[in-house]
Amino acid sequence: MTSLYLVRHAPTHAKAMTGWRDIPADLSDIGALRRMAAYLPAPAVVASSDLQRASATANALSAHRTRLAPDPAFREIDFGAWDGLHWTDIAARDPDLSRLFWESPGDHRAPGGESWNQAADRATMALDALVRLHPAQDLILVTHMGIILTQLQRRLGIPATTALSHRIDPLSVTVLQRKGAEWRAKAINHRP
Repeated sequence: MTSLYLVRHAPTHAKAMTGWRDIPADLSDIGALRRMAAYLPAPAVVASSDLQRASATANALSAHRTRLAPDPAFREIDFGAWDGLHWTDIAARDPDLSRLFWESPGDHRAPGGESWNQAADRATMALDALVRLHPAQDLILVTHMGIILTQLQRRLGIPATTALSHRIDPLSVTVLQRKGAEWRAKAINHRP
């Protein structure tokens, strides 16, 4: 059985869209990091996005685990021209597109960014490769909310809108397990 532990990075306290902007995480909650580290399986393989908020969180959780090099395939959705803007500014700037982007996720994308489907394909290909390279091992992926939600959609076969209805908090873990060809959610947005 393969288990995926999808961990959202530690908080950034950003009040705007944060996609590929490389901002740091706040790793000051040592208690939360210790609880997460204790909850996660050891031994396990740890992968992460190459953005510092995810890679630094992964480094903090990697004791007694095999740490892989950070991978840009696990970055957040690229929000393009929206990155760094507040939701209200995006809605004022691109009202129709922003509504479509969130209400009908799929091929709609921010100006200069990528779509839900493009981000999902990128992350799914990389994660599938990890599963093949590390069969029957526990895999921990420290990544971003959007990528975790795309994997809920893909692995569980649910609509993107259903995946988007889930809350994914900083320093939470979503556990997906594969038995045979079927995936199931053991936990979504669990806070150890």
